[in-house]
Amino acid sequence: MGCFPCCMSQEDIDGESGINEKRDTKTSSFSKLSCKSDSSRRRYITEEIQKVGKGTISARAFTFRELCVSTQNFHSENLLGEGGFGRVYKGHITSTNQVVAVKQLDRNGFQGNREFLVEVLMLSLLHHPNLVNLVGYCADGDQRILVYEYMPNGSLEDHLLDIAPNRKPLDWNTRMKIAEGAARGLEYLHETADPPVIYRDFKASNILLDENFNPKLSDFGLAKLGPTGDKSHVSTRVMGTYGYCAPEYALTGQLTTKSDVYSFGVVFLEIITGRRVIDNTRATEEQNLVTWAQPLFRDRRNFTLMADPLLEGQYPVKALYQALAVAAMCLQEEADTRPLICDVVTALEFLAVNENEDQADDDDQKDDGNEACPDRNSSGESDIETDVDDDDIEEVGKKRLEKGANGSVSF
Repeated sequence: MGCFPCCMSQEDIDGESGINEKRDTKTSSFSKLSCKSDSSRRRYITEEIQKVGKGTISARAFTFRELCVSTQNFHSENLLGEGGFGRVYKGHITSTNQVVAVKQLDRNGFQGNREFLVEVLMLSLLHHPNLVNLVGYCADGDQRILVYEYMPNGSLEDHLLDIAPNRKPLDWNTRMKIAEGAARGLEYLHETADPPVIYRDFKASNILLDENFNPKLSDFGLAKLGPTGDKSHVSTRVMGTYGYCAPEYALTGQLTTKSDVYSFGVVFLEIITGRRVIDNTRATEEQNLVTWAQPLFRDRRNFTLMADPLLEGQYPVKALYQALAVAAMCLQEEADTRPLICDVVTALEFLAVNENEDQADDDDQKDDGNEACPDRNSSGESDIETDVDDDDIEEVGKKRLEKGANGSVSF
């Protein structure tokens, strides 16, 4: 799926980068790159990065020659994938004996100089186990290349929506593990970073998986600093991927952390159902995942119909009900009624703790799911509430607090 078009006025270019707005109002416009010679562009970008980052940037500046050597001249055998941004190759940095993923941005593609700079800055200043590590970058001439740690299992999309014939589908426990880790990445951006960071492009293809299927968020070119002080939102051009954007953001351009929560709900629903958010190969009424799911949320008898058929029924039924309840809450039309991402993490932690419940209990739930299902109102419709004891949630929350904060990250 493509991204929304990038129609930028000069005012947009100067004002869109939240980092520039916060760090240095005198920072030069990225548009100045167009009037510089090839020999001076790399130095200019490096100076801009160091100036905005105030010397805290740890990412290494690679030459194009170094990356050509590391990827065997970007040989097709090393191609890991490609999209609207360009191509990603597997590489090996000899000097550090490190395997890396080298993303060569398409010079005519969507991701331009602004997004390139934002991503370098964001990933150099933000560090968390559920965010991909940026090894370095290259800005030789008109080349724009990002070098990341190598993630051997590719993206969540590869294992969920684009499954190769010889690849085994993700089991239920792995899916919940990935959802929890991805939510933790968002929680770090929303709750620990200061000011908060709105990711703005949360989708399955941007969730990368390491050798143990631990998830890491990648592609921060659209990230935006969130509101501070008494501001309730930031206003910006609508950007992102169709189907994942929160309705209020798509309509008004008003962006909040709850916009990311909606996007998380969409991806979580993809994880549960194995369906793409937009799938034109399905019947008309099923092409939009959220539209298809909304009426099914209202009746518990439909919940098992929403589980990915590739799971072959191998999941705790009670956990399925609770997972769908979390997804439904994240997908609320009104932003204020959606949970905070920290509450989502707590709910997913509880699911992870109870994911191996006894199969006999599941059989009982299939026969009579009243105790495991969300409560039903007088009309017989579900209120979409998780069947989780408040004391249990409080206990999980206490354990999380006892772990202590990792410390805030200021820009």
